[in-house]
Amino acid sequence: MSSILRQASVLLLVLLSIDWCAAQSSAKTNHAAGSASSAASTPLPSEATVNDFLKHMFGYDGSLTWKVQSIKASPDPHVAEVNVLMSGAQGQQFTRLYIAPEQHFALIGEMIPFGADPFAPARAELQKAAHGPAKGPANAPVTLVEFSDLQCPHCKAAQPVFDRLLNEDKNARLIYVNFPLPSHDWAFKGAAFADCIGRENNDGFWKFIKAVYDNQENITAANADAKFVEFAAASGVDGKNAAACAARPDTKARVEEGVSLGKDKDVDVEGTPTVFVNGRKISSIGSVPFDTLKQIVDYSAKFGK
Repeated sequence: MSSILRQASVLLLVLLSIDWCAAQSSAKTNHAAGSASSAASTPLPSEATVNDFLKHMFGYDGSLTWKVQSIKASPDPHVAEVNVLMSGAQGQQFTRLYIAPEQHFALIGEMIPFGADPFAPARAELQKAAHGPAKGPANAPVTLVEFSDLQCPHCKAAQPVFDRLLNEDKNARLIYVNFPLPSHDWAFKGAAFADCIGRENNDGFWKFIKAVYDNQENITAANADAKFVEFAAASGVDGKNAAACAARPDTKARVEEGVSLGKDKDVDVEGTPTVFVNGRKISSIGSVPFDTLKQIVDYSAKFGK
């Protein structure tokens, strides 16, 4: 996306390149987005206004197109959040704008928590509700919570990073939360199989997701059932039983609980993989050097948060 970045810099804007699998809503943008109370107190620009703004900023380049994904209240109810998918010759780029209350100014970037313990709200919510398969010492001072999608290539690329961290750093424990994206046609089914296998055999779960990632490019919506049964059996559980479990409504409900946790206002997962280190969100693990991730973990272990 270097061409888009160059164009944006000329306009004194920075478009953030997100190298994870983005969760994209198919719902039409409207002024009721977000909670009713937040929407009522947040001045939201119309989609027409957003498109007019984008035309003024980028319309000079006919190769650029965009789609407004959502217009909603941001975590700060006084500020509107606009999410846009930019497309150009070099690919796609997800961009978030924050609109000031008077709608005279926009900021492009990420809103991060602030305060003496900025990660406390997310940490508390994850401690309460993140109960997926785990590996690493049970008494580790640092808990990593990974929201992941088995069909996401960036999630596949992140797994060796987590494996290395857990092998080298006994301060860390990793909890996996299924977060299948609606844009992926077999991810939810994979998450359902993973949920069933993880509840029966924790070690088998990690073998299963490795097999899925190793064969990711060969899995389709048409052959997913057969592939998952095969991988389940190879991971040490009965593949047919796993398939029957994956098809049950209660399994679907558990997967949806993970998605709902990710969408909690204090967690706010918008793509995969997203990992939290004692509540500190790292949205694009692929852009974080391993040594930096380890420093964050060790720092969190030292201070307990």
